[in-house]
Amino acid sequence: MDPNLMRRILGLGFWVQGFRCFPWLAINFFLKDGLNVDPSTLQLLQNSANLPMVGKPIYGVVSDAVYISGQHRIPYIAIGAFLQAVSWLAIAILSSSGISIFTLSLCLLLSNLGASLAEVANDAIVAEIGKLPATSPKNSPSSSSGELQSFVWIASSAGGVLGNLLGGVAITRYAPQAMFLFFGLTVALQFFITITVRESSLNLPKSSSRVGIRKQLSELSVALQKPEIAYSIAWLAASNAIIPALTGTMFFYQTQHLNIDSSVLGISKVFGQAAMLLWSVIYNCYLKSVPSKKLIAAIQGVMAVFMLSDVLFVKGVYQSMGVPDSLYVTVFSGLLEVLFFFKILPFNILIAQLCPSGCEGSLMALVASATALSFIVSGYLGVALSSFLGVTGSDFSGFPQALLIQAVCTLLPIYWSSCIPDDKKSETSTKYE
Repeated sequence: MDPNLMRRILGLGFWVQGFRCFPWLAINFFLKDGLNVDPSTLQLLQNSANLPMVGKPIYGVVSDAVYISGQHRIPYIAIGAFLQAVSWLAIAILSSSGISIFTLSLCLLLSNLGASLAEVANDAIVAEIGKLPATSPKNSPSSSSGELQSFVWIASSAGGVLGNLLGGVAITRYAPQAMFLFFGLTVALQFFITITVRESSLNLPKSSSRVGIRKQLSELSVALQKPEIAYSIAWLAASNAIIPALTGTMFFYQTQHLNIDSSVLGISKVFGQAAMLLWSVIYNCYLKSVPSKKLIAAIQGVMAVFMLSDVLFVKGVYQSMGVPDSLYVTVFSGLLEVLFFFKILPFNILIAQLCPSGCEGSLMALVASATALSFIVSGYLGVALSSFLGVTGSDFSGFPQALLIQAVCTLLPIYWSSCIPDDKKSETSTKYE
């Protein structure tokens, strides 16, 4: 295997995955200012566009079982990049003549379908390489201890930092369709680079035999019968799903009520992505030996603290103390947005270690699907909560109460964190090498 080629392909794939925030920042403003949607509609469209992410287990099973020209990872990355390029270029062209919400939704669904296919294939490669013996550093760019997971996490975070930084600046200088065009050309370039790579040059672990989709589903079912896997995935999904997301309402509160400049929102997201980048480094250097259950539960508690801080922010407490709204949005809002994803890094490493050989793509895709579905449910609950409390784009009187309910819901999953196994990473690494 060429470790440099492996890192280039995965680095590019995860970087583009992180850079997807660039056009999505423009989508928010395009929906609010161009199509004049309200906060609930904005959040419904955002979450509904993520529905293709729920189908990741199907994509994972197909990529595990169905080979295209003797390959079962690289072709799916290429197909995913192609679908994204087509959808974003279509939005860029159509939006100039007035695109409807229905057409925009179809394009966003197609884009997320492509992103899902690419992410499933990339995650499967990481899981496969992570199961190679750590005693062969020359043959493997990582070991089961998580070096490759940290590398791709850094690549994704770097893409997010650049995407949000450029997005925050570009949204004030260029029309949204120009940003859509730029990203469409970026994923088109990824497509052309990917199709030049032969999967055989990556020297991925070979299964003893190729199996059909039915057999692959059977193997996935067997994996899910392991309590440590099934309970862990159930906890991760539930820990997100029961939290009513209020992102659409917060976006309108910051831009409509507080008149926060779009560049500040971009910098806020950059700050969050930089925190994710730093988190991956800190985890890899200092926290790999910490049990996943303790680490993930601690992150869940920190999330609740930040949500309580948002209550004080909306009530104007920080402003009365002399803290500018723009400073709070930059630091605290940026951190809270990414805290949801902090627990995914140790969780994915744990699942990769528990994953039986032969269904890496299927199981990692199921984890991603459960996460996506949980965020969609969370978004719908947030819309219902805002409607129940009478929060609209012009009336935020019930917003502090909604944020308080959100914080309480965030604390609840800590009480059933025993679903996550007490892993000893050194023993687990030895067992699965």
